[in-house]
Amino acid sequence: MAQITRRVFKSSDRGAELIELALVLPILLLVFAAIIDFGFLFQRYEVLTNAAREGARVGVLDGYLEADVDARVAAYLTSAGLTVTGDPTTLTTSNLALTGGKTIQVITVTVVYPAQFVNLGSIAGMVGGGGWGSVTLRASSTMRTVVQDVAG
Repeated sequence: MAQITRRVFKSSDRGAELIELALVLPILLLVFAAIIDFGFLFQRYEVLTNAAREGARVGVLDGYLEADVDARVAAYLTSAGLTVTGDPTTLTTSNLALTGGKTIQVITVTVVYPAQFVNLGSIAGMVGGGGWGSVTLRASSTMRTVVQDVAG
């Protein structure tokens, strides 16, 4: 009789791994989705940085207009596979004071792109999170123009 009661009340670990997997799997999927989406986000940011650099390079040359800078940035973004909507480029010309009293003229090109989280938003919604739909990426590049130093 004692042997029968021992078998009935003996605890079993069967199914414990399945329960642990069910608890950990959403968090693991969230981490994998974040790694993938932030990898794509970093790739897009690098494309924006290079596009701003290309736009600034065109902007400092004589004879090129702001429309040429916009076209070069849009061509670079399109060739990298990013869809261009509207005018993502801002061109600013300003004077920069150097040590020693000299002032130079610089051109700053800023490129803005709305990046979407493809995986992270949907998986974060499953575990109760939100607000991971998109983020605005911004990159800028500043270069000195070929104009001579402006007296300061």
